[in-house]
Amino acid sequence: MDIATLRERHPDHWMRSTAIRVLALDAVAAANSGHSGMPMGMADIATVLWSKHLKFDAKAPGWADRDRFIISNGHGSMLLYALLHLTGFEDMTLDELKNFRQWGARTAGHPEHEYASGIETTTGPLGQGLATSIGMAIAEESLRARFGKKIVDHHTYVFAGDGCLMEGVSHEAIAMAGHLKLSKLVLFFDDNGISIDGDISKTDTTDQIKRFEACGWHTQSIDGHDPDAIDAAIEAAKRAGKPSLIACKTHIALGSAAQDTGKGHGALTDEKLIKDTREAYGWTHGAFEIPSDIKSWWEEVGHRGAAERSEWNDRLEGLGAGKRKQFEEAMTGTLPNKLTSTIRNVKKQAAEERPNVATRKSSELVLEAVNPVVKETLGGSADLTGSNNTLTPDLGVFSADDRSGRYIHYGIREHGMAAAMNGMALHGGIRPYGGTFLCFADYARPAMRISALMGAPVVYVMTHDSIGLGEDGPTHQPVEHLASLRAMPNMQVIRPCDTVETAEAWEIALRTTNAPTTLVLTRQGLPTLRQKHQSKNLVEQGAYILAEADAKRQAVLLASGSEVSLAMDAKAMLEEKGIGTRVVSIPSFELFAKADEAYRRRVLPTGAVRVGIEAAARFGWDRWLMGERGRDAKAGFIGMDSFGGSAPAEVLYEKFGITANHVVAEVERLL
Repeated sequence: MDIATLRERHPDHWMRSTAIRVLALDAVAAANSGHSGMPMGMADIATVLWSKHLKFDAKAPGWADRDRFIISNGHGSMLLYALLHLTGFEDMTLDELKNFRQWGARTAGHPEHEYASGIETTTGPLGQGLATSIGMAIAEESLRARFGKKIVDHHTYVFAGDGCLMEGVSHEAIAMAGHLKLSKLVLFFDDNGISIDGDISKTDTTDQIKRFEACGWHTQSIDGHDPDAIDAAIEAAKRAGKPSLIACKTHIALGSAAQDTGKGHGALTDEKLIKDTREAYGWTHGAFEIPSDIKSWWEEVGHRGAAERSEWNDRLEGLGAGKRKQFEEAMTGTLPNKLTSTIRNVKKQAAEERPNVATRKSSELVLEAVNPVVKETLGGSADLTGSNNTLTPDLGVFSADDRSGRYIHYGIREHGMAAAMNGMALHGGIRPYGGTFLCFADYARPAMRISALMGAPVVYVMTHDSIGLGEDGPTHQPVEHLASLRAMPNMQVIRPCDTVETAEAWEIALRTTNAPTTLVLTRQGLPTLRQKHQSKNLVEQGAYILAEADAKRQAVLLASGSEVSLAMDAKAMLEEKGIGTRVVSIPSFELFAKADEAYRRRVLPTGAVRVGIEAAARFGWDRWLMGERGRDAKAGFIGMDSFGGSAPAEVLYEKFGITANHVVAEVERLL
């Protein structure tokens, strides 16, 4: 439908949707930066969705049963900001729009979850929003099964473009959604046929309708500028009984000289182009000026959900004190008081029984105790359940036929799994964890980075953490991965050395609400080193003295995970030689860096030589070896400086020189 027809047949709709378009034009022009074309092209869809279907209350943006709205094509962020402003979200003022893309503004170039209410997730890397939405839809289904339809009954709506559907994660996401029959999920495909390089035909000939149908989705194709067609398509999607794709034929940068071109994707800042576009729209008002009747109409849209929210509040009050408390605690992330004693019991039992098990098995032992207590956990694995040890007997499997299960078989979809867990964590009411091999963090990394950027409390269970996995060889053996994850801001990485440390690591992960946690776990069995029970969580300090020197202290050995027991063996050998040796377990660089200076000074005093031991790359270790009062001449490292090999673990440790004998030799060299 062209502009003239729209203005003639739907004059009110046209002016209301055009308010979005001109705000996008004005903000991008003011910033001299941004993406004008998507908001101009998708404004009609947004207007129909928000005014007729989206369940929300602008005065209560955190309402638990609101519909979730995500723009996966996050470069079109001004569409979202315009909607939030027009409908009356209090923190999205006109000044925020005028300061689009400026320092300190809520209106970042791409939507940032923490910046303003109404931004459900951080998007920008294409496909992430779509994949995250899968987790939101899963969370809705899971919570509805637990608390009932009267309390949880909402949709997840997603805007996405060609770029989102080209990214590989999109296929992982749409395949999962179709397989799980996530019927509360509706995706609007901005089918404008344009990307930055120009016509999509240059790069892609995929029939998206057939692709989605093959994955089990309900599909429709409509004119994305026809409000009646949009309305009817949304109604049909909500009745479909499966996830629904609405392919919307639109014109990028509608009404401008850049319409239907690659230029229309980016910043339209030319004064004449903007002036001509406003004339084509019939918009006679100044920059950032919205007529009072249009603004009032949009504000009424923003208030429309207040009555429904009030009714929902009544239903919540009628739920019964016990169930209501469970729901409220789930949505606020409040953990049960019993968690503390549960973790302590696991630690005490481990200290007494001293199992020699892989820390992946230790993690399973912890989860067997924790999952019955923390009902919000929802676990999973990327087709490595038996290897990651992430499924406990009480969980049951979440599926298309049973929404009450708390475990997801994600298939070989590490990236999709990680993004979906972001969605669950953001939705609220769920504490997601998921497993794969540490080496395959590479597949999940874009979503893990978004976790860290948003502060989403996702737990990544990464097993098979070194050459200790053995015969599978260097393709599966992580070397640089620990350094890579530690380098990521706000990613909490913990590599425990035994069952006691693993229990403490899980407690930290579950109590952390503003960052994701990566638990790095072994394939091979490890001895219990913490043999005297302590209630205090020592891992919380990041590093601590596991064993003090017997003779006069001349060396400090720092190690994580599987190499801590090796450090203890080296200590015994060094003490026999009269070299007093302290062993420091350092399961988390990040937590140790946060510890106060006085504590770090006690753990790492001046004078002694320091040797770091980790079956991984040295990168990142030098702060603890040469910094913190250390010296280059008195610092050494035993670890990996190449990829691994295919052989039994004990052979690999010997061949790569990660042994107690090599540690002893390094200490003696430094002395």
